[in-house]
Amino acid sequence: MTKSLAAAAAASALLLSACGGSAADSPAGDGADGDGAESTTLTVFAAASLTDTFEDLADRFAESHDGVDVQLSFAGSSDLVTQIREGAPADVVATADERTMQSLVDDGLVAAEPQNFVSNTLVIAVPTGSPERIEGLADLTGGGLDVVVCAPQVPCGAATETVAESAGVEIDAVSEEPAVTDVLGKVANGQADAGLVYRTDASGSDNVDAVEFPESDDAVNLYPIAPVADAGNADAENVEAAQQFVDFVLSDEGRAVFDAAGFGAP
Repeated sequence: MTKSLAAAAAASALLLSACGGSAADSPAGDGADGDGAESTTLTVFAAASLTDTFEDLADRFAESHDGVDVQLSFAGSSDLVTQIREGAPADVVATADERTMQSLVDDGLVAAEPQNFVSNTLVIAVPTGSPERIEGLADLTGGGLDVVVCAPQVPCGAATETVAESAGVEIDAVSEEPAVTDVLGKVANGQADAGLVYRTDASGSDNVDAVEFPESDDAVNLYPIAPVADAGNADAENVEAAQQFVDFVLSDEGRAVFDAAGFGAP
C-alpha cells in the first residue's frame, strides 16, 4: 500500500508531516498489518519532478515486498535536504541534481554512495494552444509576458540560470517557485504565459505545450538516490528495505518506468 504526502506543502508543513506520519496517521517504523503480521513503513523523500514515476514504482515495490508500506513525500530538492538535516525520518532520498545530494553526503547524512538513475533537461512550458509566439529563451526577455521559474536554490532554478547564461539572456520572471511542479501548475492554470520546467513535467501534462531550445543541453540534471543515514526508522528492517527500494529504482523495471515517462539515462 502506497501513501503519498501532498507535494505542494510548505517546507515546514512537509517537515511536520514527515515527522508525524502519513495522512492516514499510520505510525512510522514497524507495526502490525491487518493480518497481525509485522509491517515496515518505508519513508521515501523524492524531488517533485519524480512524483508520477515514484508513485508507480512504490506501488510495484509494495506489491512485491510483503509487509512493506511505502510512504512518499515530494518537494523541491532543497526543501528535502532541509527536512533531513532537521531530523525528518526519511529512509531514502532522491534529488533532482547532484549538488543537493552532495550536501547530504558532506554532512554524513546518507548511508551509501548516491547513484544516478535518470537525467532530465528543461523546456519552456506554455499553455496548450497559447497564442503567444515563444520559440526560445530570447522570447522570455524584455517584459510583456508573465514568466515563472524555479527559485535558484532548487535544481530546476539552478538549471534555469545555466541555460539563460548560455543563451546570453536575462529572463524576466514574475515569480520564483520552490518546486518545478509549482511552475508547471501556474502555466497549466493560465496564471503564467510561460515557465521553465523539466521535459518530463511538460510531457506529463495535458494543459501545456513544450517549446524546446538548444541551450537545454548545457544543463542536464542527473538525479541521484541513496538510503538516509541515522533515519528515524533505522532499525534492521528499514535499513534492508531502504536498500531494496534503491536497488528497485535502479533495476530494469525501474528503468522501463522512467523511459516511459521521458526521462533520459544517467
